[in-house]
Amino acid sequence: MTDQGSTYTLDEALLAIGFGKYQGWIIAYAGLGSIAEAMEVMILSFIGPSVRSEWNLSSTQESLITTVVFAGMLIGAYTWGVISDNFGRRKGLLSIAIVTSGASLLSAFSPNYISLVILRCIGGIGLGGGPTYNSWFLEFVPIPSRGRWMVIFATFWTIGTIVEASLAWIVMPRFGWRWLLAISSLPAIAALIFYNLVPESPRYLCLKGQTTKAYNILKRAAAVNKKQLPFGILLSDQIACFDEDFDTLEDAHLLSPKTKKMVDFKTSFSTLWMLFSSSLIKTTFLLWVVFFGNAFSYYGIILLTSELTSGQSHCPSLTFSLVNGSSEDSMYRDVFITSLAELPGLLFAAFTVDRIGRKHSMELMFFIGFIFLLPLLSHQSEILTTASLFGSRMFINGTFTIANIYAPEIYPTAVRATGVGVASSVGKVGGMICPLVAVYLVAGCHQTAAIVLFEVVIILSGVCVVFFPHETMARELVDTVSVPDSP
Repeated sequence: MTDQGSTYTLDEALLAIGFGKYQGWIIAYAGLGSIAEAMEVMILSFIGPSVRSEWNLSSTQESLITTVVFAGMLIGAYTWGVISDNFGRRKGLLSIAIVTSGASLLSAFSPNYISLVILRCIGGIGLGGGPTYNSWFLEFVPIPSRGRWMVIFATFWTIGTIVEASLAWIVMPRFGWRWLLAISSLPAIAALIFYNLVPESPRYLCLKGQTTKAYNILKRAAAVNKKQLPFGILLSDQIACFDEDFDTLEDAHLLSPKTKKMVDFKTSFSTLWMLFSSSLIKTTFLLWVVFFGNAFSYYGIILLTSELTSGQSHCPSLTFSLVNGSSEDSMYRDVFITSLAELPGLLFAAFTVDRIGRKHSMELMFFIGFIFLLPLLSHQSEILTTASLFGSRMFINGTFTIANIYAPEIYPTAVRATGVGVASSVGKVGGMICPLVAVYLVAGCHQTAAIVLFEVVIILSGVCVVFFPHETMARELVDTVSVPDSP
């Protein structure tokens, strides 16, 4: 920083540093959090029947074990977003790690149903921190490789689902649900153990005017990556980092620096309220519908896999002939197979996200996912049912992945974690509702009605993507929110 006559922005610094070993640690830690979340969510597909049998629960009580987790995630997604936007990403990540690891491990020792429900709900609050890991990692990635690396980051979720399906297949028949809960808590515990190595987001520090701290982190990153920072002074004011291509009325409110003043929101209420400002309200509501639809269809497909392939349905047309193995083995196998579907879905997303853009990628994958579910409008063989669920999960997971790239890119740093967190909370509502559809409609011999509902939700989500205000591919991240001057 010896050249006092020149300056550079944070995006220019990240571009100079590139994506190297330093970001490798960032994605490893964020990925650990994503694996923990995926495993804790996937476990809901496996422990319910065992807990019901052990404690003689009703189907409503069994469903409540799943519902309270999503209720907790709904609360946590907003809470951790507010904490991260107001007190820093590091403090948010620490809080998430403490709550998730503690509740997840303790739930394995639950003495009764009530304690299990309470601990799973608290664990759900911790799991709601997933969007914070997403936003934190995004803020370290250079613009040219942002889409590709965000898709790679999403791979950790898929790893978590595959690991959990494998663990359930091995652990549940031999050791039971308590051991599965205990083993599944290990990634969350590891996230707490390695927390001291987590750096604060330099973008967050710049937003708060702590340029020296941001510079020190960037300098360390450059040294680890064996690169050099640009000469000059790091700018903490990123107001001008907007592209000039935005041409909608909403974009004008968001971007014009001549008729706006910067607003510093110091309370969680004002941070939340900014999502409903004239510059962001359209984006916010459209994202809510997409996140709801993604969660409803994604978790619904997971639960449908358990319901349609377990061989335990009371409906004759839904009961498959199992030649080899028990119905329980069949369920574990089919959940494992459909979990593998996420890998080609991520490859497809990685191929399209930086070629045709975020919007067109989501539109295309929503449409293909819709097509794959169509055969299930009527009862099919186990092979065709598994294949249909495999294909639909492949592409719905792809839309889920890209939506989680688009959302943090579209929101400014000042409200990024809150905006993504609230959208994720709305998604959790979809996760809470879908068990009622997957379990009750299918168990009640109404498979066609369940599939029609999933298809309608998928189509509505795709339509909302069409109306997103603009594409974020290759655009710089915005740091601050501005509003029109008062008349």
